Amino acid sequence: MSKRLAIISTHGSLDAAYPPLILATAAVAMDMEAAIFFTFYGLEIIKKGNADKLQVSPIANPAMPQPIPGISVPNIIGVLPGMTAVATNMMNGWMKKANVAKLSELLNMAQELDVRMIACQMSMDVMGIKKEELIDSVEVAGAAAFLEYASDDAIALSF
Repeated sequence: MSKRLAIISTHGSLDAAYPPLILATAAVAMDMEAAIFFTFYGLEIIKKGNADKLQVSPIANPAMPQPIPGISVPNIIGVLPGMTAVATNMMNGWMKKANVAKLSELLNMAQELDVRMIACQMSMDVMGIKKEELIDSVEVAGAAAFLEYASDDAIALSF
């Protein structure tokens, strides 16, 4: 039996979308099995055409680096109109500069590598999301399906 990675993705922001996709694709490249359970806002990651539109919020994110080194920007500035777009552009710029794949590219890679992607049926019902809104190859299942996968000696992570 190969090693397994079981990831729960609960957040649909740009900064929270990268770790599950990077870890799952890396795991498969290392001959492990990998599954990601997308629930609640994590479903935003797997909506058709949505991955490269995700944003990062500058509010309540104290770890966000300063846009200008040495100049501390008060958290209150983050509530100004347009600051989410500024923070998103800043992060996308960092990723591009570091030659990190765009989220849509990571999703395609996950599909090609057969990462098992499971959309939470209950969360879809609660949020009014239909299967047709999700990218191809995503399976829709309940928590029990993910738990059955994860209970077979999987490394479990949550983002």
